[in-house]
Amino acid sequence: MTTGGAPDLHQDQDLHLHLHPDPGAGPATPDLEPDPVDLWVIRTDQPAPVVHRLRQLLDRTELHRAGAGRDPERTDRFTVVHGVVRLLAAERLGVAPVDLVWRRGPHGKPEPVPDGSVAGSRLRLSWSASGALAVLALAEGRRVGADVEEIRDERVAARVASRYFPDTDVRFVAAARSPGARAERFTRLWCRREACVKVYGGRLAQGLGLPLAGPVPLRLPDAGPLDPGPCWVRDVPVPGPFRAAVAVEGDRPFLVRRRRWTAAGLPFIR
Repeated sequence: MTTGGAPDLHQDQDLHLHLHPDPGAGPATPDLEPDPVDLWVIRTDQPAPVVHRLRQLLDRTELHRAGAGRDPERTDRFTVVHGVVRLLAAERLGVAPVDLVWRRGPHGKPEPVPDGSVAGSRLRLSWSASGALAVLALAEGRRVGADVEEIRDERVAARVASRYFPDTDVRFVAAARSPGARAERFTRLWCRREACVKVYGGRLAQGLGLPLAGPVPLRLPDAGPLDPGPCWVRDVPVPGPFRAAVAVEGDRPFLVRRRRWTAAGLPFIR
């Protein structure tokens, strides 16, 4: 239980998305029990009292970053994302949200250190925000990446895809029958790409050339310049004009349990 009272962690549904091997993707381990990944869907536009409560959970660095912007809407959304991440990670670890310490990798990927120790924990996480929506993926003992994006403008999608994506992905985007469909395909591939990069805490440039077009679940025999080992990636449905994806390292299959965070029962924080 989280110190100060546990938040009411409502869930709308569990999506058991089993990853089965692609016959042409090389050896895998389909007989193993899949590992669960919890994907929390978070609405970032919250009432002022909720934003105020969540702000009290942030550390000095987060408060500084939240206050650095001049756009109140962006500041409030940042506060909601980072406050809820603290609540959910702390709840899994059995610590108070304010006691959670982050250890960051070379390119900024966070890992929770519940008591400030070097040892840390087996909990791995990744979060992403786009406008009014955010997602947080939580996994035990396996590196995980998650990304959410609002569907991009078709002109931007076509320009970026043609410049940075591998040929297979460029053809996949171009083959869509309408500008809207091309923008949707591009956004879907972009989410997969970001999710793979976030698994390893790498730089986006390292993942731009990954071939990610095709049906999911998609197994990459290796993650190119990110890592020599395999990883799995798949799309996850989210509400509104958004697309999302989750990726996990290793050959072992995984399932995604999608949950929805609400502020109901959020403990009062003085």
